[in-house]
Amino acid sequence: MRVSRSLTIKQMAMVSAVTMVFVFVFCVILLFHSVQQNRYNTASQLESIARSVREPLSAAILKGDIPDAETIIKRIQPAGIVSRADVVLPNQFQALRMSFIPERPVPMMIMRLFELPVQISLPLYSLERPANPQPLAYLVLQADAYRMHKFVMSWISTLVTTYLLLTLILTVALTWCINRLIVHPLRKIARELDSLAPQDQVGHQLALPRLHHDDEIGMLVRSYNINQQRLLRQHDELNSNATRFPVSDLPNKAFLMALLEQTVARQQTTALMAVACETLQDTAGVLKESQREMLLLTLVEKIKSVLAPRMILTQVSGYDFVILAHGVKEPWHAITLGQQVLTVINERLPIQGIQLRPSASIGLAMYYGDLTAEQLYRRAFSAAFTARRKGKNQIQFFEPEQMEKAQQRLTEESDILTALDNDHFAIWLQPQVNLATGEVTSAEALLRVKQADGSWELPEGLIERIESCGLMVTVGYWVLEESCRQLSAWQERGINMPLSVNLSALQLMHPTMVSEMLELINRYRIKPDTLILEVTESRRIDDPNEAVAILKPLRNAGIRIALDDFGMGYAGLRQLQHMKTLPVDVLKIDKTFVDGLPDDSSMVEAIIQMARSLNLHVIAEGVETEAQRNWLAKAGVESGQGFLFAKAVPTEEFEKRYFSDDNPPAKV
Repeated sequence: MRVSRSLTIKQMAMVSAVTMVFVFVFCVILLFHSVQQNRYNTASQLESIARSVREPLSAAILKGDIPDAETIIKRIQPAGIVSRADVVLPNQFQALRMSFIPERPVPMMIMRLFELPVQISLPLYSLERPANPQPLAYLVLQADAYRMHKFVMSWISTLVTTYLLLTLILTVALTWCINRLIVHPLRKIARELDSLAPQDQVGHQLALPRLHHDDEIGMLVRSYNINQQRLLRQHDELNSNATRFPVSDLPNKAFLMALLEQTVARQQTTALMAVACETLQDTAGVLKESQREMLLLTLVEKIKSVLAPRMILTQVSGYDFVILAHGVKEPWHAITLGQQVLTVINERLPIQGIQLRPSASIGLAMYYGDLTAEQLYRRAFSAAFTARRKGKNQIQFFEPEQMEKAQQRLTEESDILTALDNDHFAIWLQPQVNLATGEVTSAEALLRVKQADGSWELPEGLIERIESCGLMVTVGYWVLEESCRQLSAWQERGINMPLSVNLSALQLMHPTMVSEMLELINRYRIKPDTLILEVTESRRIDDPNEAVAILKPLRNAGIRIALDDFGMGYAGLRQLQHMKTLPVDVLKIDKTFVDGLPDDSSMVEAIIQMARSLNLHVIAEGVETEAQRNWLAKAGVESGQGFLFAKAVPTEEFEKRYFSDDNPPAKV
């Protein structure tokens, strides 16, 4: 097949036309600028010449000596610029005219276009000027217009030559670049398709041109290859032949849709993840079928390695996978899983001597019971297409609100982990005082975070954010380990003061909690009875039997257990029937009840009475006044904790304040 007019000729004509227009405008602007500059220089020279003869000419005209005035004006002739000099009286009467250079013809268009000839007018005054001098006459000098005409023509000829040469250079350069970048690949594709044998047309794959992986030509080739693959699949299905797509033993789309129908019927909250692997698509026609088959199977194994047992991986096309992520109920969990999938996909992969770094786009759709199976499937792939438009290796939710929520959640998680790694977390100690003697008997470890201004405090809502990010176990373990390290350091110095550590219900219910706690005790070789675990109420424990099963091994190991914030949540009075079964040593009265003392004491009295019946040590939290302290001491409460005694302070300050080498705990 031949073309009647080459694309190269068309683009050269277009580039030449555009280049000529732009260069012409540039040259015209440059010409007018140069002429204007020359006019200004000429006018300056004329004014300088006029001022050189101003005083003697004024004196001659004042005397009325015309021959003397002519003699003075003749001195101007050697300058070679002035073509004519006139002396004009104030009433416009021409008193004197003298020509120096014969007038030579200048085209009228040049005269009008560039405002030729250049003239200046200089007033002549008497030597003795009154207060308001009036000019005797005006000296008018006119520059040689032909001289300016030659300058203009010289500039025009220079600019035209430059203009044509620059146009030619730009046309050739731009045409060559466009030719190499666009025309040659298109010509190669056209020739390949033109020479294609009929038997090879179905399923034919074009090789992706070099440097065109991410532009329109690459898109054209990929679209052609995709359509060819579809045609091949249809052709093979009609002829009952095996497909040439690389396939795995994964479930197909029909199986996936059946699973989605089951999920919809059961109204199970879940996530659907569409993974579009661009590398499988881009290597069509580039890699051999055996290489693509190996690439596919390797990617499948990598993706499977990060999936939980309940999750199901399916292959819905030659390069598209779908993960039915059972157990994923939150957007942040889904995006975390997507990041894990991208990480394993992006790992460098050698395929028969070729080094590949696969890429993929991931679309996520959450199911909360309001969609059909087909809608959920389409949402996931719509999100995958959106992710692909943003670039390689992107993750996108179908709903922007979920994407924003997940990113905010992951940002909070990253900030917390970064603060933990950078030693921006610390434990401060608050003393617990014997109300009868005032002696510091124990301390509580409280979490503090370093702020931007260098201060240390516990920001409002931080514990809730740590819990929502799923980091309570991580941060809680860090607090436990720091507390055990502190106890170990004290006991090496012979100080056996107990230390209380808050333990959330999330930590308590963690399957490895007991083994990790016992391992810390052994590693730091601390006395178990000096560690008091205060079980807090970040969430209720609805099954007391489960709590007993967890706490009992710890208490048997010698660790003491305290019920923190007693009177609230799972440790509330409405669950007193379970108190006898809980392996507890200490009961802490919540600050809410202490605040009402001594006026409202009924609730505290009931708590104290119950604690005595169970033989529990009682600590009152939030003691802030002497009246509260006196009432609690008279009621038989052993210990108190609150701002009345001291606020939480760093461990170094706590030791300096309450310990000494020969007199360990001080009184407050």
